[in-house]
This record gives sequence, structure tokens and C-alpha cells, in this order.
Amino acid sequence: MAVDYAVIVVYLAGMLAMGWWGMRRAKSKSEFLVAGRRLGPWMYSGTMAAIVLGGASTIGGVGLGYQYGLSGAWMVFTIGLGLLALSVFFSARIARLKVYTVSEMLDLRYGGRAGIISGLVMWGYTLMLAVTSTIAYATIFDVLFDLHRTVAIVLGGAIVVAYSTLGGMWSITLTDMVQFVVKTIGVLLLLLPIAVVKAGGFSEMKAQLPTEYFDPLGIGGETIFTYVLIYTFGMLIGQDIWQRVFTARGDSTARWGGTVAGTYCLVYAIAGAVIGTAAKVLYPKLPSADDAFATIVKDELPPGVRGLVLAAALAAVMSTSSGALIACATVANNDIWARLRELFGQRGGRPDMAGDRDEVRDNRAFILVMGLAVICIAIALNDVVGALTVAYNLLVGGLLVPILGGLLWKRGTVQGALAAMVVGGLTVVSLMAAYGILANEPIYYGLLASLAVYLVVSLLTKPTDPAVLAAWRRRLAGEGPDTAAGAGPDGPREPSVPATSTG
Repeated sequence: MAVDYAVIVVYLAGMLAMGWWGMRRAKSKSEFLVAGRRLGPWMYSGTMAAIVLGGASTIGGVGLGYQYGLSGAWMVFTIGLGLLALSVFFSARIARLKVYTVSEMLDLRYGGRAGIISGLVMWGYTLMLAVTSTIAYATIFDVLFDLHRTVAIVLGGAIVVAYSTLGGMWSITLTDMVQFVVKTIGVLLLLLPIAVVKAGGFSEMKAQLPTEYFDPLGIGGETIFTYVLIYTFGMLIGQDIWQRVFTARGDSTARWGGTVAGTYCLVYAIAGAVIGTAAKVLYPKLPSADDAFATIVKDELPPGVRGLVLAAALAAVMSTSSGALIACATVANNDIWARLRELFGQRGGRPDMAGDRDEVRDNRAFILVMGLAVICIAIALNDVVGALTVAYNLLVGGLLVPILGGLLWKRGTVQGALAAMVVGGLTVVSLMAAYGILANEPIYYGLLASLAVYLVVSLLTKPTDPAVLAAWRRRLAGEGPDTAAGAGPDGPREPSVPATSTG
């Protein structure tokens, strides 16, 4: 394992070096949170693919392939479909808003008052998403170094928190590009063909396994439908995804770069299912389907290659973990803490001093605090699938209708949006308690309740102020506050960093 250890150590050291380099570029709020909104198509595609394909997509995707065969690809496949839908239909408009969070978008659309509740829901989602990715470190480091679960979580989490805190989105973008390349080589170009060959090829796999392993719908129509509701729609509204859209240099980058990333996800989904199917032939009696990835890597790959593939798994986990972490910290600081500070400041008669604060320092501090909280929660929890399901159920049940309603229906009102958030979120939580976390009913009824309340309350209340809608349309058209000549999101663009210098 000495060669494998060397590969992993070099990879981890490289992640920290990227964080240090990114710190030198993150000099403003825009640079720190959205990489200056200047990523070109190549970097945008790589980072977007990296964030959506995390530990659940890699380790979990192979596990689903082990359990269900080729139809195990559906979970990751629906993630790719969601990213394609976001990129084709919504990303250009989202990028033109020039905001930092989903809650800011809701405030723009509905005229305020929607941000604090949506911020709390989005914070809960991004927190649990970061936790699930952090838990996945235990599986990988157990294979690598035979570490105790807690030590593995602390080690992996500390590295991600370190480079995310140092350089914000610039560090995360740079590390994601490395992770995207490592993941492509490790999973698609090495593990996939080696696994198929070790299993005797597709003909031997078909001879050894039941026919339902090669049925594209073998996992079940209801399960596929639930994946679409949770993951496809979840891709449309998650802060972690939108924050990457905000990094795009322009409309075409957001649209076409995201389309490339979504297509890559579809390929990755099929690859994971095939690897899992091959693992079922090689190891038919594994105690857990989620052990399939680690087992086939540990037992079937030669030294060096094994280290690279494990680095690919680390890359998958770290990209999602870092993206969720900065999204969680951004929401906590900008949507929750800043609003509470403003509220209590007004009550005390004190002027708002936000303009005098070091916003990069504040966001860096929030990443550190949220990162430590994520590590502690990950140590306490053990159910990755359950935690991820809770996160997506809360997100989709509480925020899907108000967000898409705001983008597509001008009659939607702030009262309807707030009612939909509260009713949808409470319905999901109560039904998860009644039916179980992994049940399908919470998301079905939660969405229906949210939609019904949104429509009824919006129609029964006064339409949104025409001035608010006019300002909203101007922002959608790209006529934001930073459209003055030579201006960037934080004022005049620094001449030392050209707008087209990256990607």
C-alpha cells in the first residue's frame, strides 16, 4: 500500500496548496463567495459536475448497482436530468440576477419577507448535505489507513474546512477542477473497465446474475418517480447548485457549461451501476451494498491504480462536501445572521454597520464554524442515506413550489410563498415521523400541500406590487446594480484581473 499512500498524500497536500493559492485571489465578497462571477465554460463545467457527483453518487451509486443492477443508475441519472433542466431552462436567468443566495432571489421576486424562512430551510438542507459527504470519509479512510471512523471523519473534514476557509469559492473551484480530472480518470477510465474485465465481461455478468439486474426499470417505477421528485427537482433549487451558477461568466457559460456537466452525470450514473453489477458477480455475499466500491477497489486493483481510484472517491466526497459547506455558511451569514443583526440593530436604534464590516473575514469565520459543526454532527450520525433523504425532502417539500412559482407565475404572492414554505415543510417533517424517513409519502404529500396552499393563498391575496415585479423583470434581463460600465458585482472591476482570465 506504500504507493497508494503516496498518491493519496500528494493529492491531499495538493488540495491544501490550492486552498492557499485561492486565498490570495479572494479579496472581495464576490471573489470569496462566487469566484468573481467570471468562470468560463471549461472550469464551470468541471466544477458543476464535481459538486453534484459526491460520495452518494460514487459510493452510493456503485452500491445501488450492486443491489439492483443497471437500474441502480437511476439515482445519479435523475441528478443529471435535474442539472440539464436547470442549465437549459433556468440557469441564464438565475445568473443574471447577480445575487448570492436563493433567499435573495425570493426577496427580489416577492418584495421581501420571504428570505428568513427560506434561509432556515436552505440552511438545514445544506448542513445535512455537508454532513452526509463528511460521513463518507470514514468508508474511504478505513480502506486506506484502517482508521477509526471518528478519526477518518475529522481528518477528511479538517482538510475540506481548511481549504474552503482559506480561499472560499476560488479555492473550491480550483480543487474541484483537480477533483473532476481525478474522478474521471479513476472511476471512468480505470475502475469501470477493470471491474468489467475482472467480472468476466458482460456475457459472464449476464450468465451469473438474475435477468432483473439488466432490466432498466428493475429498481421499480415508484422509486424512479421518487428520485425524480427529490433529486431532479432538488437540482433546480439547491443553494449549493445555484451558488455555482452564480460563478458563470455569462448566459452561454451557464447554459452550455451546465449542459455538458449534466451529460457527464448521465455517463457517470451508468458507469457506477455497471461497476456495482460487476462487484455483485465478484462478491455476491457482501454484508452491505455500500461496501461494494471499497471492496472491489481494495481487492481487484493493482498498487498505484488503487491509490488513484481511492483518490477519485475522495475527490467525489470532497467536492460535494466543500460546495455544501460554503453554501451552508453563505446562507447562515447572509440570510440568517445578517437579517437578525439588522433586526436587533434597528430595535436598539443603532445604524446598520454592515458596509463597514470585513465581509470576507465574516464569511471565512462562518465557514470555519459551520465546518466544525458539520464534523461534530457527522461523528454523531451514521445513516448517510437517511440524512440525505431528510435534506432533500426538506428542500423540495418546502422550497420547490415558491421558487419555481416565482420564476414561472407572476400572480404568486409573498403570502402564498410563505404559506407554501411552512405547510410544505411541516407536512414533510410530520409524515417522515409517521411513515419513516425513507418513505415516499412525505415528499408526495408535502409537494401537493405546498402547491395547493401556494395557489390558493396567492389568488386570495393582493397581487405583488407592480414596482416589485418591474424591478424583478429588470434583474432577470441582466439590468442589475452592477451593470454600469466597467463595474463588477462589488463595484469597479480591478484591472489587474481581466474578466476573461479564467476558464
